[in-house]
Amino acid sequence: MTPGARVQAAIEVLDRVLRGAPAERELTAWSRASRYAGSKDRAAVRDYVFDVLRNLRSAAWAGGQGDVPLASMDARAVMAGLLRLHGVDPASLFTGEGHAPDPIHLSDDPGPMPDGVRADLPDWLLGPMRDGLGSKSADVFEALRTRAPVFLRTNLARITRAELVERLRAGGFDAAAEPFATGAIRIEGQARGLSNLDAFADGLFEFQDAGSQSLVDRLPLTPGARILDLCAGGGGKTLAMAARGAGPLFAHDADPARLRDLPLRAARAGASVTLLSRPEDSAPFEGVVADVPCSGSGSWRRAPEARWRLTPQRLAELNRLQDEILDRAIALTQPGGWIAYMTCSVLDAENTQRIRAALDRDGRLEPLSQWFCLPVEGGPDGFYLALLRRLG
Repeated sequence: MTPGARVQAAIEVLDRVLRGAPAERELTAWSRASRYAGSKDRAAVRDYVFDVLRNLRSAAWAGGQGDVPLASMDARAVMAGLLRLHGVDPASLFTGEGHAPDPIHLSDDPGPMPDGVRADLPDWLLGPMRDGLGSKSADVFEALRTRAPVFLRTNLARITRAELVERLRAGGFDAAAEPFATGAIRIEGQARGLSNLDAFADGLFEFQDAGSQSLVDRLPLTPGARILDLCAGGGGKTLAMAARGAGPLFAHDADPARLRDLPLRAARAGASVTLLSRPEDSAPFEGVVADVPCSGSGSWRRAPEARWRLTPQRLAELNRLQDEILDRAIALTQPGGWIAYMTCSVLDAENTQRIRAALDRDGRLEPLSQWFCLPVEGGPDGFYLALLRRLG
């Protein structure tokens, strides 16, 4: 594909995404229907689509759209605006030749951007995020407009981080130890093909953000303690706890389908995890991890369309669910045990506000510590951890 043809393909995918279709689904459909596209073509189209979604309002503004709702945006103009933001003249790719998009005519000066447009956030979120993040807000907003780094988690039960770094380098990857978490490795540059390595098949590493890994580093894990991962999902944190020698480990999720791959992943990692459909039958536990469903605002670099789908109503629904899960986690914890409340959010409404509400509701709780990880350019995603002790 020519560079212009890649831009045209991204426009076609974006046109459907802006009308409400999931980006991953549309990219997969385009890839399957475009057998002529090579791996580099597919990667380039994907990068264009996700770069637009990370910079959607500013790209629309730079493309002459002004400040318009998502459904009213024109994919051609938004794509041209992204090129402008990246310092590329749209006329060099909008040529109408070789399957490139037809020429587009943009105004020379779209004018100064409003604050919400510059931050690439919905207006209703701008104030609360500024209030919650304080002096860090500008840095976080900028980071959420960039691509996320690639991090790996070393399975320290099987290999040291230094040994794994050397194996990855021998395989042609630019790997380096990431100081943010004990087993974290950063991959610079080309990361495609990592899952094809023998080291991955042998369970020596998993893909996991360094911020997520650092949450597990901060858990008070002790050998022999029964630990429940209440919202385990794919089991990333469960396996990270196993790599630290924790256990016995139990995993549960409200959607059992999310746990489908965990037995295979655990076997590959040499970990033992018991899946529970009803954790109450195996309670109490000495520790309960509640990695609750949330807005995902700390990881919007990886799932950028989520910021445009979130509404005040949906956030309120999430807050109610977070309270319910935290109350359940408390009930499943033995007296003297600990509860770890986690989110991948930078919204105060999902973090400290939920902990304050829980402390008001339940006099059996003692706050132990809390920790914030904010997304900054080139660094981990955003996370929150609150450790609580159940007193009685």
